[in-house]
Amino acid sequence: MSATLELAAGVSGSLGSIGYGLAAIGPGIGVGIVFGKGTEALARQPEAAALIRSNQILGFAFCEALALIGIVMPFVFGK
Repeated sequence: MSATLELAAGVSGSLGSIGYGLAAIGPGIGVGIVFGKGTEALARQPEAAALIRSNQILGFAFCEALALIGIVMPFVFGK
């Protein structure tokens, strides 16, 4: 049990990096879904390209905002 605690104490310096890596998974999946479904929608209805593209950009911005929040949080709560 004490070996586990010693290992956890040694890793504590890079927990912010681990946290950001985990926080980047969600936006990465979200961006993939946004652009994948947007491409499918463009293939099905090419006449709606302007509306679909603007919705893709909006979805991309929201997903990337989550990634930026994930970058900032280790600095805000870091000690």
